[in-house]
Formats: sequence, C-alpha cells, structure tokens
Amino acid sequence: MQINRQHLTDATQSNIITEQQATDLWQFFNTQLQDVPSFRFTHILYYVGGLIAIGSMTLFMNLGWERFGGWGLFSIAISYAMVALVLLHYFYGRLRLPIPAGIMAALVVALTPLAIYGLQNALGFWPHDELTDMAYRDYHRWIDWRWMLMELATLVVGVVMLWRYRLPFSVMPIAVTLWYMSMDLAPFLFGGAFGEVSWALREQVSMWFGLAMLILAVYVDFRGREAFIRGKDFAFWLYLFGVLAFWGGLSSMDSDSEFNKFIYLCINLFMIVIGATLMRRVFVIFGAFGVAGYIAHLADYVFKDSMMFPLILTLLGLLIIWLGVKWQRNEAVLSARFQGFLPSSIREMLSKRV
Repeated sequence: MQINRQHLTDATQSNIITEQQATDLWQFFNTQLQDVPSFRFTHILYYVGGLIAIGSMTLFMNLGWERFGGWGLFSIAISYAMVALVLLHYFYGRLRLPIPAGIMAALVVALTPLAIYGLQNALGFWPHDELTDMAYRDYHRWIDWRWMLMELATLVVGVVMLWRYRLPFSVMPIAVTLWYMSMDLAPFLFGGAFGEVSWALREQVSMWFGLAMLILAVYVDFRGREAFIRGKDFAFWLYLFGVLAFWGGLSSMDSDSEFNKFIYLCINLFMIVIGATLMRRVFVIFGAFGVAGYIAHLADYVFKDSMMFPLILTLLGLLIIWLGVKWQRNEAVLSARFQGFLPSSIREMLSKRV
C-alpha cells in the first residue's frame, strides 16, 4: 500500500486526523523514506550516473582497451575499484547516503571480471585461438565457458561486499553474474573444445539454474523481511534475473506436444499466482507473457480457422473480470482462507507488505 499527501488530506477532511497531524505524518514519512529507492529526481540522478559509470567499465568497453595489455587492464580495474571504495566509505560512513554507497559497491563488484581477465592475460592463462579468440568486451555479448572463472570471482567479491556493507543495490551485479552463469554453465560442463553444446541442453540448464536462483531469492526474501519493511529489498534483483533465466529457458524449449504446451500454460499461471502471493510483479509480468504466447499459439495453429475461438476468449476474459469483482468484494475473507494454508512466517511477511 502506498500513501501520498492526498490520502492524508482526505483523512483530514474526514475528521480522522487533524491538519497538524497530517503535516507531521507527511514529514515523518519523508524522513523515513528518503533513503528508500523511489522515482525521485535525486534518486534518478544517482542511478543514471551510477549506471553510466558501471557501463563504461563493462558494456561499453571496446577493443582499444586491449592495447594496455593484461597488467594494464588489471591495474585499471584495481585503481577504479579503489576509487569506488573510497567514495563508498565517504557516502556510507560520512554522508549516510546508502543509495549512492550501494551504487559504488556495485561498481566494485562489476569491475571484478575486468580485473580477473587482465590477470589471466598477464599470467598467460587466458586461452587463445585464432578462430574463437575472445576479448573482454565479449564477456557481456557471447556465451562461452571461458568466462566461468571471471564469474566465480565476481560472485565471491559480491558476497563479501554484501556481507560487509549490507547494501541492496550491490546484489544487482551478483544477480546479473548468476544470470550469465546460467547460460555459460552448459558449455562449461558439457561443451567440446569451444563450448559447443546443443541449445536444448542450454535451455534446460538455464531453466533449472533460474529455478535455483528463485529458491535463493525466496530464502533471502524471508530472511530479510524486516529489512524489506525498512525499504531494503535484497531479493529484488535475484527475483528479476532468476525469472529471466527460468522463464527464458522454459519458453525457448521446442515441443510438438500440445500437452507439453498446456503444461507451459499452467506453469505461467502458477507464476502469476506466486507473484500475487509474494507481491512480486516480475512473476506476474512474465507469467502474463507466457499466457499470451500460449493463447497466440492456439489462435495461430490449433483454432486457426475457428469462428468460435475469439468468442470463447471474450467470454473467458469477462469471466476473469467477474472473478476479480467477486474477489474484491470478499478479499479479506478469501485472503485469510488462502493464507491459512501458508506457513506462519510467510503470513507474517505478507501482512507487513499489504
């Protein structure tokens, strides 16, 4: 539930609270939520600047940087990381600004692949081949087993930074790295000389790895439910990239069986239910994409020339709207019944999020 200034004004007009109480409450809310990520101009500046800084050392690096050699790249990464650490301590320790501090922590983690790549090159451990030679800029573009050491080192640094500073945005590069690993793990485990492996196997590894990420996200979500109430959402990025890996692998699979496609529909419907239960929109969005894809399949192939199919879909849509109306009228009772089947820890977390 989100409260804005107009809600307090309405409460004043309804004689629930006084004007002075409304003013004091609004000032209290602003003080409490000033460090919670939101669509404020200050926060937008933080994130735009931070993403540009992170992107400059990751997505936007070109082959010109290879001229510095392995030790040069390693030194550049370490130097940038030291500057980011100094700014992190300045923002976090002196100014008490957790959002820019979290961005600096994420920058330190994001610099780890560059440092490891430079170190491998300097020590002669980076594999070279005339046909499949890979440079650092390809780390964010191509799936390849040779990125695994860089990814593992990034996870170690990310976990250390998260353990040391407890800043939610530092989870972002960890989640991105896990997403990369979901794609690189298949060629690493099952590939040939250059990571050649069937796409079917890649899709399965991605799906199961994504599912493992989601289980981790749920665990982090429950463990950090008190932090979530204070605006520190440590599970958001794990949910986002876990769903990307799971749903992406699942949706990429080919199947000639209508039964398997129906199972795919059920999984996406279940994702929508999970999203509504945990109050995580990412499940609902991707689940809706999956449902829409299945309906498109029915329209294009199964009921291609059927005149009744659009009518049935229209009736189904109206039925869903009617169920929404019934749910809204009896939401408290139905929610209590549904949550009665859930563990007490989950019920407690959901009650605090409403």
